[in-house]
Amino acid sequence: MKLHELSPANGSNRETKRIGRGHGSGWGKTAGKGHKGQWARSGGGVRPGFEGGQTSLARRMPKRGFNNKVFATEYAIVNLRDLEKRFDTGAVIDEAAIVESGLIKKELDGVKILGMGKLTKKLTITVTAFSESAKAKIEAAGGSVSALPEKPKFVPNNEGAKKRAAEKIERAKNAKSGRIN
Repeated sequence: MKLHELSPANGSNRETKRIGRGHGSGWGKTAGKGHKGQWARSGGGVRPGFEGGQTSLARRMPKRGFNNKVFATEYAIVNLRDLEKRFDTGAVIDEAAIVESGLIKKELDGVKILGMGKLTKKLTITVTAFSESAKAKIEAAGGSVSALPEKPKFVPNNEGAKKRAAEKIERAKNAKSGRIN
């Protein structure tokens, strides 16, 4: 067998159906789309999964699994090379100074210093966290590091719910006795 002798198997390639090309073809006039309606229109139809306005199956099914993102610690990251560019020798750097210098926009759950880049200046840095390499490079350059305590996490508080429930019970009692609050 040679390359010029290759051809598709019989019946595997079919002519495309030419629709909407006149009555003589048998597929003229409405071109197999029926009469009017969104399915007869150009660009008509609905997206996959659409159920006519009924809540879709994906939204009716219960959610599963656990997501701890609400409680995850998210640090604003700063590298040593950025501190080298922005601050002078002997500078005292804290989270507010880093925000003020424009290295980060907001502190999030704290600022973490990473060890990418070289540090030749003696800096005193006080932030929430340091990588081991960053701490070693800062101390090698003659600077000092101190870590702040982490900011407290969001802890769901039930006191507000208990207070609202007590107020609701009180209103119900007053409504029964005829008093208006």
